[in-house]
Amino acid sequence: MSMEKFVNELNGDRVEGELLKTFLISLVTSVLIVGILYFTSLKNVEGFIPRYGFFIFFSILSYAFIVPTIRQVRAYKEFACMSGMMIGMTMGMIAGFLPGFYIASTNGMFYGSVIGMLVGISLGVWMGKCCGIMGIMEGMMAGFMGGLMGGMTSIMLLNDNLKYMTIIIFAITSFIMFGLNYMIYSEMKENERQKNEDYTVVIGLSFILTALTVWFIVYGPRSAFFGG
Repeated sequence: MSMEKFVNELNGDRVEGELLKTFLISLVTSVLIVGILYFTSLKNVEGFIPRYGFFIFFSILSYAFIVPTIRQVRAYKEFACMSGMMIGMTMGMIAGFLPGFYIASTNGMFYGSVIGMLVGISLGVWMGKCCGIMGIMEGMMAGFMGGLMGGMTSIMLLNDNLKYMTIIIFAITSFIMFGLNYMIYSEMKENERQKNEDYTVVIGLSFILTALTVWFIVYGPRSAFFGG
């Protein structure tokens, strides 16, 4: 019954009623950025679409699933300790694993892991602080491990159906993020939102994450394994 209520709230007036809109705004922002970059410079990169298009495409979709959760957490602002730890851990792990995986697939494990850890720890700590130091520590640890695991996984699969695994990983992580949205709703359904804001943070985050990923995949340094 609770899941049915959550699904109904996706069209409601609560915070959860903004999740789909936030997803679309993030997705459109990222697509516009890539489109502008493509027609201004990326179209001149040899083999851009066959070499990088697949991983950039899934990066955009992944960020569109991550950003709405950030808005949902910020709206409620404060959580109980266990809920906040789960938020920090999940956000740190997923936000670290995915960029690490995508960038390592084109640039190598070292660079993918570094960017993955940077993004994962930053977002994990940011979201985990909703319950204090324990959430911050969970976000930091999860971002650290997620970035390394994402980079390592892609390198291990370079000669073994990497693109198929990309699709599987994206599907699983999307369900995990949906589960986190549901968990937040279950924990906070009796509470009112504490923070009202426009979509500036959503657009800004989508811009930064997409631009960083695209730049690094196309122009960033590469390990010797990738001819760097």
